[in-house]
Amino acid sequence: MEKEAIKFLKECETKSFDRKHRINIKYNISRYNASVARGLQQFKDLYQATVKAALIKHKTLENLDSYLMSFEKNFTKNGGTVIWASDGKDALTAIGKILNSNNVNLVVKSKSMTTEEISVVPYLEANGIEAIETDLGEYIVQISGDKPYHIVTPAMHLSAEEIAKIYHEKFGLAPDSKPGEITSFTRTKLRKNFLQAGACITGANFLVAETGSVVLTENEGNGVMSISWAPVHIVVAGIEKLIPGIEDLNLFLPLLASRGTGQNLTTYNSIISGPGGDSQASDFSPGNMYVILLDNGRTNLLRNIPQRRALSCIRCGACLNACPVYRNIGGHSYGAVYSGPIGAVITPHLKNFKEYKHLSYASSLCGKCSEVCPVRINLHRLLLHNRNYAVKNYCTARLEKILIIAWKKAMLNRKFIDKPPHSIKKFFVNKITGKMWGKRRIAPAMESESFSVLWKKRKLSKK
Repeated sequence: MEKEAIKFLKECETKSFDRKHRINIKYNISRYNASVARGLQQFKDLYQATVKAALIKHKTLENLDSYLMSFEKNFTKNGGTVIWASDGKDALTAIGKILNSNNVNLVVKSKSMTTEEISVVPYLEANGIEAIETDLGEYIVQISGDKPYHIVTPAMHLSAEEIAKIYHEKFGLAPDSKPGEITSFTRTKLRKNFLQAGACITGANFLVAETGSVVLTENEGNGVMSISWAPVHIVVAGIEKLIPGIEDLNLFLPLLASRGTGQNLTTYNSIISGPGGDSQASDFSPGNMYVILLDNGRTNLLRNIPQRRALSCIRCGACLNACPVYRNIGGHSYGAVYSGPIGAVITPHLKNFKEYKHLSYASSLCGKCSEVCPVRINLHRLLLHNRNYAVKNYCTARLEKILIIAWKKAMLNRKFIDKPPHSIKKFFVNKITGKMWGKRRIAPAMESESFSVLWKKRKLSKK
């Protein structure tokens, strides 16, 4: 078994039976479900809305090279600079050059899973640049030395009391501080960082090819504050973030908001088409706004025709909240930035397939994730395609292959099932299923006679 799979099983064992963890997740997801039910009422025909969104994303992925070139042309025409990064190392190197050429020593960040994916904050800190997360959830996670737990709500796993304790230990606030008091304190503390920062780094919810625009959606205003005050704006976005035209936002923004947080529309929606005001030239490039288009394994996923549909994801997090596995083991157990069903599909392709193939087996295949997806990604089917890919590409262990071949031969030959004594059959079943079945359950009891033997006896008794 691979190293990551062993870590995954250990983490699942811990989280699944952690009562406090389960209570926190159950409470937060129940609130989310109530909000989403209200948010979806804005659609007269939700089915048609999701079908249209799926078709637009399908068209974009099928012509991704063309849309990427169109975005670069239009964004550059607007005065910005596009940088192509084949992997995280390329992206980090580009970020380092931009910041060094502009003598930046303090960076403010808005929430971005893509920057989390390539570990931007650890890179900056290792190079003597302070990086401050400005989204409240991300800030809580950062000051506590934790990792984001969820695509949309990074601190979902923490209760209000636990957050108050973190602020008490870090800043001396009262241990029984209320959420409003914590929010107010954070707002005041971060305000000076917005004013002093030499650059901001954001992600992008969408990239509009037609206008060369970056679209950011948020509820706290920290992203707007970041891009308004910082003289240098760096956007790190995956190449799959493209949508064809500005009018497509009429569909995608409400879908993202309703499935992501249950709102009709997020509070702040920004469309940035290039650097604002006078361009501050530097030795590195002529503009003060940069978009880093990140591959980092996405073309690996793009070349797999069934699984490439996962690149349509708009990161609403709905599949995580719907998944019975995620609701039990939580986001950290996956050992990757992207968790839940979407993470189980894309992570093996973005990272090392052999090391992370186990994620595609961490599913009940109930199909709830596919049902709630606003762009109609058949996630449960893509998980099966990943499993098939693992077998065909020799990502499974040799012992596992031998056992499957032996099991197949036994199942196709009645003698192998009927003839061996009960004790031998029981021994092999317990050997094979013992560890996988878990220490809290015992292997199913073996009957002393096979079904076919019992059936023959029953027929004889009736005669």
